[in-house]
Parts: sequence; C-alpha cells; structure tokens
Amino acid sequence: MTKVLAASSGGGHLEQMALIAAAFDGCETIFATPATGQARHLGLGDAIAIPDCNLTQPLRALWCLCVTFSLFRRTRPDVVVTTGAAPGFFCLFWAHFMGARTLWIDSVANAESLSLSGRLARRFADRCLTQWEDLAGPPGIEFAGSVL
Repeated sequence: MTKVLAASSGGGHLEQMALIAAAFDGCETIFATPATGQARHLGLGDAIAIPDCNLTQPLRALWCLCVTFSLFRRTRPDVVVTTGAAPGFFCLFWAHFMGARTLWIDSVANAESLSLSGRLARRFADRCLTQWEDLAGPPGIEFAGSVL
C-alpha cells in the first residue's frame, strides 16, 4: 500500500489539503500540520504536529527543518503532497533527497505570483502546480485546475 505524507500549514493551506484528501483513498495517509486541532475539525483525524515557521524566520525554520527530517525518517512515505507553506516545503525537500515522489500545490491565495516556498519547491518537486492558469508556464510550473 502506498504511504502518503500530506503536509501543510494551518488555515487555508490545510483547508485545501482537506479538499483533496479523498484523492488519497486506498493509501496509508499521514497528515502533518502545525494546526492539529483544525485537522481534526476538518475530518483529517489525528495529524502529527510539526512546527509552524516561515522562511524569513531562520531559527524557527531550522527547527522545522530538523523536526520534518525526523518525521520523514520515522514515517518513510512513498509520496509527499503539500499545499504549503514552509513546513510543507521542508517535508517535500527531505522527500526529494530520500527518493519519495513529490507534489507541491501552491495555495489558491497566491494569485499574483507563486509563493516563496513554491518558487523553491519547483526545484525539488516532481510536479509543482499553481491554481491560477496565468501563473503556469515558467519551467516546472503547471496548471491543472483549482481545488476551490
């Protein structure tokens, strides 16, 4: 059975993950988020807590990088799917180097440009999706529809 690590920040990122969660039916799915209470509320079960951070907070980002490495080593997923932001990027980063397949879905909130994490993710993700058709086109950025 395919093991999926579905990682995202809280708020809209996690809501978008919940909207695509049915795509993981038939897989062993592990949800990881800083917003474990929101994950339960959205019907995602008991998610694994990971630290929240952004890429402009170097110490928090370093802590998140370490925690997500430990999470990846413990869970050994075959696939990592993330809707962002930085905590999801770190899960995807480790997956890239450890041989798991990866999918980045940039948040629908990023209508003007890809997020900073999304711009970094396109270098590591097997597929990097935007939810805005006019943002697709640069190498590695695809449009496949919107989850909302």
